[in-house]
Amino acid sequence: MVFLQTLLNFDGKLAAPEATLVGEAVYSPRLVRFGVFEVDLRAGELRKAGVKLKLSGQPFQVLSILLQCPGAVVTRDELHKRLWPDTFVDVDHNLNTAINKIREVLDDCAEHPRFVETLPRRGYRFIGRLEGADRGSRRTPILAALLLSIALIVVLFVLVSLNVHGWRDRLFVSPSRIQSLAVLPFENLSNASEQEYVSDGMTDALIASLGQIGGPRIVSRRSTTQFKGTKMSLQAIARELNVDAIVEGTVTRNEDRVLVTVHLAQAFPERQLWAGQYNRSVRDVLTLQSEIARTVADEINARLTPKQQGALTNRTPVDPEAHLEYLRGLYFENKDTELDLRTAVTHFTNAVAKDPTYAAAYAELAMTYVQLGRATINGPPVKDTEPPARAAVTKALELDPHSRAPIWCWGCLQGMTGIGRRRSVNIELPSAEIRIARSALSTTRHFSKC
Repeated sequence: MVFLQTLLNFDGKLAAPEATLVGEAVYSPRLVRFGVFEVDLRAGELRKAGVKLKLSGQPFQVLSILLQCPGAVVTRDELHKRLWPDTFVDVDHNLNTAINKIREVLDDCAEHPRFVETLPRRGYRFIGRLEGADRGSRRTPILAALLLSIALIVVLFVLVSLNVHGWRDRLFVSPSRIQSLAVLPFENLSNASEQEYVSDGMTDALIASLGQIGGPRIVSRRSTTQFKGTKMSLQAIARELNVDAIVEGTVTRNEDRVLVTVHLAQAFPERQLWAGQYNRSVRDVLTLQSEIARTVADEINARLTPKQQGALTNRTPVDPEAHLEYLRGLYFENKDTELDLRTAVTHFTNAVAKDPTYAAAYAELAMTYVQLGRATINGPPVKDTEPPARAAVTKALELDPHSRAPIWCWGCLQGMTGIGRRRSVNIELPSAEIRIARSALSTTRHFSKC
């Protein structure tokens, strides 16, 4: 029964790898070695090539806990319970300080971790390779692993036989097809806050690319923005947005390089479907966005038509500097104030000046003018914003007549200015695209934002 209590949570669920600190059945030798480092858990010492390093107190305790579960996620809540069980403290500050101290001593870094990896909103994981322990302690982990294996087999047999909490279905019934998906705002891990436009822009671009596949329902950016920086659980977010799966990630820019990590997870039951890490030149960001979108589509088994596959693969080359201007424009457009919208217009105008064939930049330029003309922000009158919006959307449709963004904007213009009745845009839309435009038209009857 001790092993059953170790492997089961209080509600009867099988403990995930990030909850394996219950009981004594963890990898806990006296000496642990990784790389040139050696940790004496009993003496509380960290040594490098035999030389003792300055690491003690809470940082050493955190490192010890991570070393007891190599490769497994240790949540921030678990660390809180282990280190400050009956004390009210600033957990985030204390943990961040401890992790930073550990990385400083180990010569590690958050962007390219060799030993301690941070998982946003979840916790930490020791990813280094343990090279062994002292002889006197080798039998303990082997025996513990053997007993745990036996206990796990027994517990799984019970869970499967009785189908406790649906475990038999989770293990042997193929997961349902993903019908809806949300892309949470990517977290900016760059040192400079002004690089926020890169992470926000990549979020917007990924949502737009996935929206092209026409398979699962993709939640809009407006609905997911509220979860930027949230500490809510994945399942709680999925319930709030009514989706089956969630994409989240981080972006770190270092001069002309950008490091992007992406995680795709199913919500019910919660499990990771795919994770990827990309280190590319900033000039390759547009190609990277398409690559991530194709991978996500493959992982959720989206059935793409040849046309949709082409939309994700055969993109018209875009000037890299124009694309960076486009990302800056998206960043300010989402702030939704008159000043920010005018700034977005400047960046989108710069984008099309650098690359006159960039259809997406023309579409967003048009949409920004549409938003400037809304009565709710007390901006310029519609008669001043409608002509440049009409010119931009016309150019976008000429360049890419099947893209959803300019078609949606075209419908918005009809709803807000009536140009479909009073003026001709000289654009004929196929029947499928007309349905998109009509949807936008109905959305904007009362000058609401598209």
